[in-house]
Amino acid sequence: QVQLVESGGGLVQPGGSLRLSCAASGFRFSRYRMSWYRQAPGKERELVAGISSAGGTINYADSVKGRFTISRDNAKNTVLLQMTRLKPEDTAVYICKGSFGSGNYWGQGTQVTVSS
Repeated sequence: QVQLVESGGGLVQPGGSLRLSCAASGFRFSRYRMSWYRQAPGKERELVAGISSAGGTINYADSVKGRFTISRDNAKNTVLLQMTRLKPEDTAVYICKGSFGSGNYWGQGTQVTVSS
């Protein structure tokens, strides 16, 4: 069955870094646009970063530009989110999403907490 499993979250101090990983299985990963979303308590889910199927097109939310980097490895069915210079407002559950046509797959998410 389809699975998207996120890992790499945790507690980090402001200014620190984390690398999130999303491992995909059960679908043709290389055909899918992959994205990272986040949802903080009491807030709507928001797009953080997205990468096209071959990796040639990447976009970021303005709030993370210059600090976060999305990448993918189609041979390993994995999408990464490198997060640097983390801020308390980056605290959220980070969720991986795969999109192809009208089909969407979502992971369960991994918690990122930025606090001193």
